[in-house]
Amino acid sequence: MLRIGDTAPDFELYNTKLEKVKLSNFRGKKVVLIFYPGAFTNVCEKELCTFRDILAKMNNLNAIVLGISADSPFANKAFAEKNRIEFDLLSDFCGVVSKKYGGVHENFAGIPYYTASKRAVFVIDEGGKIMYSWVTENPAIEPHYDEIKALL
Repeated sequence: MLRIGDTAPDFELYNTKLEKVKLSNFRGKKVVLIFYPGAFTNVCEKELCTFRDILAKMNNLNAIVLGISADSPFANKAFAEKNRIEFDLLSDFCGVVSKKYGGVHENFAGIPYYTASKRAVFVIDEGGKIMYSWVTENPAIEPHYDEIKALL
């Protein structure tokens, strides 16, 4: 489990435009990583729309937001378009990055072999160190938005 002060593991994942996005390319900015179980689910939609709505404030604070799920780039694209999400949604379709950060749910929703990211939020400072970590085992629980805004 990653802890505050640890160096954030670097990764490279595909966004909805099938472009590779590498975490280390954002050095010099704070990065908010939002791991979510699945596009088009009620709690995930509410969570990502909440971050969408506070994105302007985060941009003023030299922070960017990246959403990460095990969904395909195509599902993430449809989800982003439906909800007017302008920050990158990244596909961790093998769950490799999710396992390094908050973990995964195996056999999610009782479906054999279906792996989903655990709901988690990490804030990474300008130098690549984790300055905030929140992970929940319960996919119905939303993160503490006010804590994240206050930290930024």
